[in-house]
Amino acid sequence: MLNNTILVVDDEIGIRELLSEILRDEGYRVALAENAEQARIWRNQSRPDLVLLDVWMPDTDGVTLLKEWASNGLLTMPVVVMSGHGTIATAVEATRIGAFGYLEKPVPLQMLLNTVEHALRSGQSKPSSTLSLASLGKGPLITDLKKRLEQISNLKTPLLLTGEQGAGMELCARFVHRSNTPWIEPDTYRSLAETPFDLLEQARGGLLFLKEISSLSRLEQKGLLQLLDKLDKYNVRLVCVTSLELAELTAQGDYDPKLYEALSGLRINVPALRAHREDVPELANQILSHCIESGDASLQQFNTAALNALRNYDWPGNLMQLTGTVRSLALTCTGEEISSDDVKRVLATTTSMQSVPSIPLNIPLREARDLFEKSYFEQLIDHESGNMTRVAERAGLERTHLYRKLKLLGIRLRSH
Repeated sequence: MLNNTILVVDDEIGIRELLSEILRDEGYRVALAENAEQARIWRNQSRPDLVLLDVWMPDTDGVTLLKEWASNGLLTMPVVVMSGHGTIATAVEATRIGAFGYLEKPVPLQMLLNTVEHALRSGQSKPSSTLSLASLGKGPLITDLKKRLEQISNLKTPLLLTGEQGAGMELCARFVHRSNTPWIEPDTYRSLAETPFDLLEQARGGLLFLKEISSLSRLEQKGLLQLLDKLDKYNVRLVCVTSLELAELTAQGDYDPKLYEALSGLRINVPALRAHREDVPELANQILSHCIESGDASLQQFNTAALNALRNYDWPGNLMQLTGTVRSLALTCTGEEISSDDVKRVLATTTSMQSVPSIPLNIPLREARDLFEKSYFEQLIDHESGNMTRVAERAGLERTHLYRKLKLLGIRLRSH
């Protein structure tokens, strides 16, 4: 507890002093800011373990500051917003942006301490996400994506997210997930075939996130179809992801037509990173800031040429690849400035057919496995000069399974 620093942001000196005294008596370290500008300066210099943020301030209101931190990749700590003039709409907006919770002033002592304890525990139990939907970009494609997600965020209809692997589907799912409710993301889909309702019980009142449903077996598809009928009973929001076209799989007889119809009612496409490359420099800066802030890298910055090199790259691995590349740059560059030559060096290494790309350690196992498999098949195809019969034999796969796997990984075959 003694290592936890809480930043209190409130324009009323009496509130600041009262909260400071209470929290220091409980053993917390406390920093104070009387307005948004002071809070910005404090946050830019250090990362507090928790922020207690007043909504109504004379220079910039708390919700606007919260949006600003989220957009700049600085919302990496739990924030509890406070207001003496609170409304349900303010609370909903704040939690949608990423606030941990909402307190109405005057705050009862025990409620304050309980909320602080829970928020700090939340911040310790799950690693800070490098990116969020709010920080994904400001270009027209991402702006449109945000509007679509905001429009359907309160619906209970199952949501199908389509797009290339690593394009940011989980960020979209996190956006429509209500704070402080369960988030269930099974590592395997065996339970869909065996005990599908167990997943609903775990996700009761929250969100069930299913990645790459195009790879489901027939039994798993049947289980998912059964699960769809019980979503209302368990008050669960279902979000599914596919990087393959389910209509094609259905036409080929590989997908249950009823399941396809049930999942296609609400569908949103997530654009590939190269489609909104104007957002890449800001994304790269956010990822680098996160590496520095987490202590994984020393103080560094990209020069203009380096950011241009990142923007001009096609990013076949999308956000996963960008994150891994920036992390590699942060860990391997010795100077204070990352140059375009540094970028070219790391990209040449991570895309070389002669070596396995550097896989970041701060991503889930399944995403790391996807990066490895993509590199493995690209090298194998190159080694066999594009002879898919030999590639299938070397990989120990049937040709039909091989082509499906390559499409799933986003590997485009060159014509010879």
